[in-house]
Amino acid sequence: MIVKASMKTALPLCFTLLSFFKATHAMDLDTTDATSICDATALIQDGMLDYYEGTRYGGAVGMFQNPYYWWHAGEAFGGMVENWFLCQNETYKVLLYDALLAQTGADYDYIPANQTMVEGNDDQGIWGITVMGAVERNFTDPDNGAPGWLAMVQAVFNTMYSRWDSENCGGGLRWQIFTWNSGYNYKNTVSNACLFQIAARLGRYTGNTTYLDVAEQVFDWLVDVGYVVLNDTANVYDGAEIDTNCTDITKIEWTYNHGIVLGGMAYMYNATNGTSTWKTGVQQVLNGAASYFFKDGIMYESACQDYSTCNTDQRTFKSIFSRMLGLTSVMAPFTSDTIDALIKTSAEAAAKSCDGGTDGHTCGLDWEKQTNDGYYGLGEQMSALEVIQNLLIHDRPAPYKEDNGGTSKGDANAGMNSSTTSVLQNNLNITKGDRAGAAIITAVILSVLIGGAVWMLF
Repeated sequence: MIVKASMKTALPLCFTLLSFFKATHAMDLDTTDATSICDATALIQDGMLDYYEGTRYGGAVGMFQNPYYWWHAGEAFGGMVENWFLCQNETYKVLLYDALLAQTGADYDYIPANQTMVEGNDDQGIWGITVMGAVERNFTDPDNGAPGWLAMVQAVFNTMYSRWDSENCGGGLRWQIFTWNSGYNYKNTVSNACLFQIAARLGRYTGNTTYLDVAEQVFDWLVDVGYVVLNDTANVYDGAEIDTNCTDITKIEWTYNHGIVLGGMAYMYNATNGTSTWKTGVQQVLNGAASYFFKDGIMYESACQDYSTCNTDQRTFKSIFSRMLGLTSVMAPFTSDTIDALIKTSAEAAAKSCDGGTDGHTCGLDWEKQTNDGYYGLGEQMSALEVIQNLLIHDRPAPYKEDNGGTSKGDANAGMNSSTTSVLQNNLNITKGDRAGAAIITAVILSVLIGGAVWMLF
């Protein structure tokens, strides 16, 4: 399989291919026809899997090729689980099952060994949201002795919430889990928004109000610290450093921050039987999202798209934003008129962007162009997938709960004994044996280096 080149180096070739193939290839989409929608999303998923490592010889199950990170895989599979449910498409069910299970980690808390040194709270949170989708859609529970998907989400919640840091900025999660990673002193919105949404969804699903209490605590902190500014067109900013007590806020707004906050609020509205406070907040954040991230009704990443500066991460954000808009329209039905119109216009434009590449249905970044703009990659595919399939969000049952058909098995104490439950103080238990072992290894390495230097000299 040919590995696609990076965005910047591939643009001239991509434009050449586009000009050759556009005349004969295009993605047809009838936004009112489920078969047309599901046919289109099937093609888009095929394009996503061009980047998948799990089916290649020697590739890691549950991972996509460079430059895509572990969290991108979690984001991508979240959209594919939704497609499995919305389109009742069994094509990739086994692939999804294997991928979700392969990346759980030894403690089933989505801190796998291959990510131990680099994983952040936001990475774990994105996977938690994806697996919560598997719970709410009754995706087949593991049957090989592993816990149910619900127990795994509860493990994610327990490990994330155990890292709540009250000593800095009055609360909140840090961006990074481990002290040695750059960004450990940054408290970002997305990490906290993921915890907020997971808590809200667990509370709604299980009926356990303790989760809802935590969700409210996290949301109140986001508002109190100034990351979420509630007004007629609410702002959702990126985050701040603890060195300034989180006062010097990075006031960049991204679709995925707005989306995850909005989705969490919609779940809280639903779980609290339409509380007026949550209704007002949902409307305010939706107004902000509609104002900042749509032009002529078409979704765009306003902080980077117009400037051609969107990086690999930012080119994926519209995917989870689209998923959250769809879920919001179901959890808070008063939003559906606004959201459904935005999804319809954006889906039509996204489908028209999927006319590039040698396959004739490779999707682009800028949907306003109504044709492929020369950009392509996993992010472009998954964003188009999610906005198009959300045309069907009202045609299938709402996310299940335990009391209306949910079947996944849970464990409220899952993850409590995890080795990464709390690492705020970097309390590494270094024994004398560890020090002795480290000294031996150091001595061996030094002897090799010195020996090599002597050999080179003579």
